[in-house]
Parts: sequence; C-alpha cells; structure tokens
Amino acid sequence: MKVKVQKIDGKAVSGAGGNIELDDAVFGVEPRADILHRVVTWQLENRRGTARPTRERSDVARTGAKFGRQKGSGNARHGDRGAPIFIGGGKAHGARKRDFNQSLNKKVRALGLKMALSSKAKDGLVVVDSLKLKDAKTKVLADSFGKQGWSGKVLFIDGESVDDGFKKAAGNLPGVNVLPAVGANVYDILKHDMLVLTKDAVEKLEARFNG
Repeated sequence: MKVKVQKIDGKAVSGAGGNIELDDAVFGVEPRADILHRVVTWQLENRRGTARPTRERSDVARTGAKFGRQKGSGNARHGDRGAPIFIGGGKAHGARKRDFNQSLNKKVRALGLKMALSSKAKDGLVVVDSLKLKDAKTKVLADSFGKQGWSGKVLFIDGESVDDGFKKAAGNLPGVNVLPAVGANVYDILKHDMLVLTKDAVEKLEARFNG
C-alpha cells in the first residue's frame, strides 16, 4: 500500500521521500469487531484500579479470648477485642482488594493492533516526514491544523520518542495526543478520529511485528 508523505505543515515532500510503502501485513489487515472488542476490553480492565483493602475482624492481631465475664460486670457482653466496635478492631464490611486483570493471548493482542492500524489506513491515516517544528508554539500549530482541516481527536505517533518541541506545542490543544511508537495501542488509536504517523513510527511499528 503506497501512501503520500507530507510535512507537518501540510506541504508535500518532494523527491523520492514523497511516498512510502506500507506493509500490507500490518496496515492491510481486514478489521474484525470481535477481535478489536476483546483487545479494548482487555486494555481497559487492566487499567482499573482497586480500593485499598481494609483489615476485617479476622485480619487484626488481637486476642480472640473472651476478655470479661459474661454476667455481673454491669457492662455489655463482649467476645474478643477484634470486634469492629473496639479501637484497633477489624472494620465491618470493609473494602476488599479486587483483581480485574485479564489474560489475552499475545497473538490476539498483536492482531488487534494490526487491525486498528489497518482501519485507520482505510480512512483517517496521514504520514508525515517528522514532527519537528520551526516555530514550536501552540498558536502556530493550531493554525496549521486548521488550514489542513485536522479537527476532532487527533493522535500523533512518533518514532523512538516524541519530539520535545512538538510535544510542548501540542500539549494545550484539546483532542490532540502524542505517543512514541512503543506506546501505540488499540484503544487510543480507535478513540481518535485521525491517526498521524511519522516515517520513523511506520518503521518502528513494522519492525515490531516483522522483527
């Protein structure tokens, strides 16, 4: 699959670097809703946090022996000191730690990422030569996006690391997010309207599957 390469300001790249050949094994896979759903569900479930567990009656280190007489003291009848009504006792119906982590086969995860990239390659993929800016300012970058018609949610994926100037300039633009190639994932790709890859990102992503 051949795609035109442009500069971040929308200008065409001249010469041999004006086009890039995308690997059909990565960007030409037919998407399947069931695979994408499984991967997104796996991602979101593994992100879930859990409540900090509290110690209940059986968890506190207090004596279990009855500490007073059953009758004759004039006080209420009590058993062990671990009861919730005592200071240092266990909490009644306290928060418990829950494990939301799911397991998913690596091949399914890899296939899901290929399908997410392929879905954007059909509609919503732009390849740029790099994210380096001459004038790394938010206003300049916003004007450039407006001229190119880039609106809504846009995800930029760079190579080994994201260019610092672009990262700072895009940081205050609503709906614009940046990731290094190693952080590319199905959920973030699908939830954005447009995907912008650098040539380095394409190289890294293809090497990730073909290496």
